[in-house]
Amino acid sequence: MTETTEVKQTLDIEKGVSDIIALIDQEREREIITRRFGLYDRRETLEQIGELLGITRERVRQLEKAILIRLKIAAEEGKTETVGVLEKTFIRTLSEMGRAARVQDLADKLYDKPTNQMERAHVAFIATLAPGLTVIDENDNYFQAVAIADYGDEKKLKSRIDEIVKVIKEAKEPQTVDQLFDKLSYEHPSQVAALASISKLLAHLRELWGLAKWPTVNPKNIRDKIYVILAENGKPLHFSDIAKSIKDSSFKRKDVTTQAIHNELIKDKRFVLIGRGIYALDNWGYSKGTVSDIITQVLKDSNEPLHRDEIVKRVLKSRQVKETTILLNLQSKNQFKRVAKATYTLAEEV
Repeated sequence: MTETTEVKQTLDIEKGVSDIIALIDQEREREIITRRFGLYDRRETLEQIGELLGITRERVRQLEKAILIRLKIAAEEGKTETVGVLEKTFIRTLSEMGRAARVQDLADKLYDKPTNQMERAHVAFIATLAPGLTVIDENDNYFQAVAIADYGDEKKLKSRIDEIVKVIKEAKEPQTVDQLFDKLSYEHPSQVAALASISKLLAHLRELWGLAKWPTVNPKNIRDKIYVILAENGKPLHFSDIAKSIKDSSFKRKDVTTQAIHNELIKDKRFVLIGRGIYALDNWGYSKGTVSDIITQVLKDSNEPLHRDEIVKRVLKSRQVKETTILLNLQSKNQFKRVAKATYTLAEEV
């Protein structure tokens, strides 16, 4: 028997689900469980099931709870070997993933392929019944997830996840898993990454974790992606190079035109034009304005006349332009006055 065949026999999740459902005698109870978990079709609400069966929402909830308790007891007593066999596989897989994982990630790993909603529902259903596993239900803050029960109950796991969110908020900037690991108490960085992935408040891009609302880790539009590219490079770039970097990136929806990139650069105040088609981030200390505006600011900041070479040197710190462009502005603009050989000040100060 090959390893692949052995794994397939051990991991027949669909058959396992069927075996467990067969333990439910009443048709109405089978309908409630299969529809609530979405085992054979889309997942349905308590109201939808109640309307179908002609009972109240609360009665559906009570029946669901009672059925799951019976099934969990049956699993603990070994009345179905399916849960025990699959539980061992789930735990082994979770151990490799940092002891916890989103249901989607766990299902993809177990099936060794991108899974559909029904396959994920099967995994969540088995995990709900397995005594050695803890399930985190999905809400506004957490994705549906599974963890090894020894790692904690749902309340404790949520507390661990919230702690990671708090550390990132306090840092006020994206963190690597190693940085988070140094600030928290875990056996291995993979455990930090596993728990972080369960939070809907967090997102990650490449090696960095941050709040989902931060564009540096969760770029949602072209402007955010431009920001990420410039921030990663740490230096000004021509708009054509920015476009190429986005097309070569791992971003979702990265098929954008160079013209679209240029248009967004012009519109967003975070991006400063510092040369012919060259843009920088405003938080690098650059400010908008023409070359003559920059010369004016340089002379204002100096509070004294400056030699043209010094003016050129200071302007080039914030603009990537030719020296001749700076000199032409000095000589041709009325706001600049030569007060000595190759030395200038603002005309209004003379």
